[in-house]
Amino acid sequence: MTFATLRARGRRPVRLLRIAAALAVAVLLPPSPAAANDDDIYIVQTNAAGDNVHVIDPATNAIVAEITGVEVIHGVAAAPDGSRLYLSNESTHALDVVDTKTLEVRKSIPLSGRPNNVAIHANGERLYVAIRGVGGGVDVIDAVAEEHVDFIRILRGVHNTFMTPDSRYVVAGSIGGSSATVINTELERPVWAYHFEGGVRPFTFDTNPDGSTKNMYVQISNLHGFAVVDWEKRREVRRIVQPDIPVAERNTYGIQGAPAHGIKITPDGTTIWSTSKINGSVYAYSLPDLDPLGGVKVGVVPDWLTFTPDSRYLYVANAHSNTVSVVDVAAREEVEVIQVGQVPKRNITAQLPGLPVDQ
Repeated sequence: MTFATLRARGRRPVRLLRIAAALAVAVLLPPSPAAANDDDIYIVQTNAAGDNVHVIDPATNAIVAEITGVEVIHGVAAAPDGSRLYLSNESTHALDVVDTKTLEVRKSIPLSGRPNNVAIHANGERLYVAIRGVGGGVDVIDAVAEEHVDFIRILRGVHNTFMTPDSRYVVAGSIGGSSATVINTELERPVWAYHFEGGVRPFTFDTNPDGSTKNMYVQISNLHGFAVVDWEKRREVRRIVQPDIPVAERNTYGIQGAPAHGIKITPDGTTIWSTSKINGSVYAYSLPDLDPLGGVKVGVVPDWLTFTPDSRYLYVANAHSNTVSVVDVAAREEVEVIQVGQVPKRNITAQLPGLPVDQ
């Protein structure tokens, strides 16, 4: 598998006011294939009801490493150089900093409340942690100093924080507030918000040719599909509703108000995939046309998605099967099932050089 070109995107600097334009252009260019090491790519899978995190080698689909003693982990992010993983810990209301060479928690940074998802700036300097609850918002973490430095209040708290592909903005999705609040990462303050009829669940973005954000694709409470928001126009332009199946075949538990929870665009930008908890499936749509391409039956309550950087494989966390499904993207079929921990949900693909792995 060739991961070099897509991995380069995670290294883009975005605080453009602080660097010379010529340097920015140079850094934005992808490195040569020789600069990457395919062996460094891993899938990091959290277990929402367990006390561990599993690391999967996509070359073999084997669990090759485990982080233990971390209970009720919600979100995970990786430092750009792969030296650290950041775990939002619901049991301790902290952000656990894990050394990827030892797989030990080297520091726990206290947060302002119960955390959910966590997003990291492409330059690795800042983390943005979603804080649930009426008094919640976004905790800002200085990743260099490893300390809490700011709090951004968001109406009725935040479930997910996601970074735009260019890292110019972090978006805070609120279930209680039914809103997606756009925060400028240079100013670290909200600049606009979009409101829906229901709570904001996972969302993702595609880009314009210059790397700026084009659309935001948003899963909403009680919507079996997703909404498309034009980023520049700041308005919803389309909705996709996923297929129905016979009532007798539908899953009726573990929905938690989110029939679709987990949405991701392939790194090559050609398709968008969305989960269906009700149907126990993932569905693919072409980009930019959003033509339906078909679905793949996976486990019970598919809840989160991540891809290999070459866009060949999709990893689906099945929360009520305690498994991860491996889906061949081109063939649109499940090719392997990996047993993991209790209630697997959030997962990421990360480059982790020096990770101690089981052979």
